[in-house]
Amino acid sequence: MFALPQGLKLDALPEDAEELVLSRRVWADGRTRAYLNNRSATVADLRELGAQLLHFYGQHEHRKLTLSGAQLDVLDSYGGAEHMSLRQRVRAAYERVRGLDQQVAELRALAGARDRELDLITFELQEIEAADPSEREEAELTAERDRLRHLDALKAAVAGAAEALAPEAGGGVRELLAGPVQGLEAASELDRTLAPLAERLRSLGYEADDLGAELRRYALELDGGDGGGPGRLDEVEERLELFARLKRKHGGSIAEVLKHAARCAARREELEQADVALERRERELASGREDLNRLAAGLSERRGAAAPALGKAVRGRLSELAMPDATFDVLLMPREDGCGPRGAETVEFEIAVNPGVPGGPLREIASGGELSRVMLAMLSVAHGDGKRAPDNALLVFDEVDAGIGGHTARAVGEHLRALALGRQILCITHLPQVASLADRHFKIEKQSAGGSATTTVSELSGDGVVSELVRMLGASEGDRAASQHARQLLRAA
Repeated sequence: MFALPQGLKLDALPEDAEELVLSRRVWADGRTRAYLNNRSATVADLRELGAQLLHFYGQHEHRKLTLSGAQLDVLDSYGGAEHMSLRQRVRAAYERVRGLDQQVAELRALAGARDRELDLITFELQEIEAADPSEREEAELTAERDRLRHLDALKAAVAGAAEALAPEAGGGVRELLAGPVQGLEAASELDRTLAPLAERLRSLGYEADDLGAELRRYALELDGGDGGGPGRLDEVEERLELFARLKRKHGGSIAEVLKHAARCAARREELEQADVALERRERELASGREDLNRLAAGLSERRGAAAPALGKAVRGRLSELAMPDATFDVLLMPREDGCGPRGAETVEFEIAVNPGVPGGPLREIASGGELSRVMLAMLSVAHGDGKRAPDNALLVFDEVDAGIGGHTARAVGEHLRALALGRQILCITHLPQVASLADRHFKIEKQSAGGSATTTVSELSGDGVVSELVRMLGASEGDRAASQHARQLLRAA
């Protein structure tokens, strides 16, 4: 169980946690599980915790300095917290602009298809609105068409009925009933109960005359007027055919045709609003680009001020690392493709190692050992002078002194020891000049036996430290000169 430094922020823990305790439990079957404050910790939790507790610099870490992106990160980190905050704002503005640009491109790509759809919808809607169909009109027209198709039969039936009831030449039902009416009326003088019946019989005659007249008027309407003009059937057929065409296209009934018209109207409004959306996105994109350019200009100004300061600081450290004649400059160059997520420029570290020899990009000029010292110089600039690491992280150096030796190795060791002021440093080295400067010493041994390898770490002290330095010097254990040299290294530390 380990109590870890306070101030660490992990998503797995509540904000009011007073301390952070990492523990491990081993089950009977060999399974292990990690816990943070008695809560089960996931691999992601441990990865997040490790990133805050430990910064690792491997033996090839210095090669990252040859990458333009890594160089830009170094410069921006050197600029300080406000500088990094501005860089994050530039990235956020860039992501916003990129998203808006993609939306505008999609809306523009859809413009042609939208126009075609809008034309089709407008045509169909205008066709339906011009026809102005209704279910009631369809029913009335269908009935009228059936009547007009059987016009001759209707005329014959009506004419026959009218002639039988009230012939134009006289006679008919009323004359046939005249005699019976008179007889019944006379009989009603003898029996008054017959009077109503006599009146009804007389009314039948009048009703026959009226019905005959109505039938003749109906016949006249069939011959002309609203009911049977010469072209009326054609007009009705044409109107119903228009309805049928609309039904075939839009759902099979007048009700479905009207629903389709409503959908077309709603879709037309939606498509017309798409133009408004495009204009709005274009305005937002223009505004976003203005914000991005403004923030990027501010970041460029800060980088312009930080670049010479970083170059001067690194040159001073390189002089202390046995590179007194080295020059180091931080060059800013505008991006060819404009502002990106990291701003509007790229960075190139240029170095000249020897006097009279032209300098050039760090990746082309510096050797492996020189790259190691440049990285150490940058770390010294960022964390030196006893300043405590902002996140309290442990710095681990794994053979960052590769490719150097002699007095240079001693200078590197001195800088590592200076970095250790105010923080903890774990340095893995094969150089006795570096190892002799450590406060505590540990020996790492790997042994292979029985098909498996075992690594052991043991702390050294006193003569054990001397013996290990002798071995690192390449001498045998009984070599008195090497042993004396090792003790001199320890005394000089």
